[in-house]
Amino acid sequence: MSKPGRIVITGASSGIGAALALHYAAPGVTLGLTGRDAGRLAAVAGRCRDRGAVVVADTVDVADRDGLAAWLLAFDDAHPVDLLVANAGISAGSGLAGESEAQSRHIFAVNLDGVLNTVYPLLPRFQARRRGQVGLVSSLAGFRGFPGAPAYCASKAAVRVWGESLRPLLAADGVGLSVVCPGFVVSRITDRNDFPMPFLMGAERAAGIIADGLAANRARIAFPWPMRAMTWLVAALPPAWTDPLLSRTPRKAPGQ
Repeated sequence: MSKPGRIVITGASSGIGAALALHYAAPGVTLGLTGRDAGRLAAVAGRCRDRGAVVVADTVDVADRDGLAAWLLAFDDAHPVDLLVANAGISAGSGLAGESEAQSRHIFAVNLDGVLNTVYPLLPRFQARRRGQVGLVSSLAGFRGFPGAPAYCASKAAVRVWGESLRPLLAADGVGLSVVCPGFVVSRITDRNDFPMPFLMGAERAAGIIADGLAANRARIAFPWPMRAMTWLVAALPPAWTDPLLSRTPRKAPGQ
């Protein structure tokens, strides 16, 4: 894939999204960044401008289908997008009492509907131009459901399977698609976890791995490899073997 010059990243105010924005920021690059926190987003945008990039940054809710579509199309009108990274997502746990319906629906609205709301407005334009690339940020948690975060795991699984199904169809139109499946990466989400996180990785390193994978148009960018291997093993084993083990995993507090 050629080096992208016009890039949209959702969830760019912290974590992987912020690290990706800073990774790509350079003279000749135009970034379209969205995030939930105006202050943090402005700080990231300022650092990207210091590196020479042109930045358009706005607080747009990915769950707002019409509002996000209008923002994306306006940005694409002015800066035809080369790379679209659907990164925005939230996490919350089930705690000891289980996950509430309201929390589950909110997670799906952001993590799944938010991805669809991000991709669909620009997809016809990518196909018409016969170029462009989409990066969908899923998670290694999307390979097996964990009782500590049912809705999070399920929403990320849906993103992964949707992206992997869509990739061959888009390839025929000259459009690339990669599914990103990170393990634990330093972010505001992991900062609130009060349990051990194996192979926790810094956001800058994660952004480098993701950018390299996108440049190679890899179908799946899953890392770090020890966590990837562990996750795939658990997913491959029969539930009768894994359920007793998973029932003892730490429970993340609701609302995180």
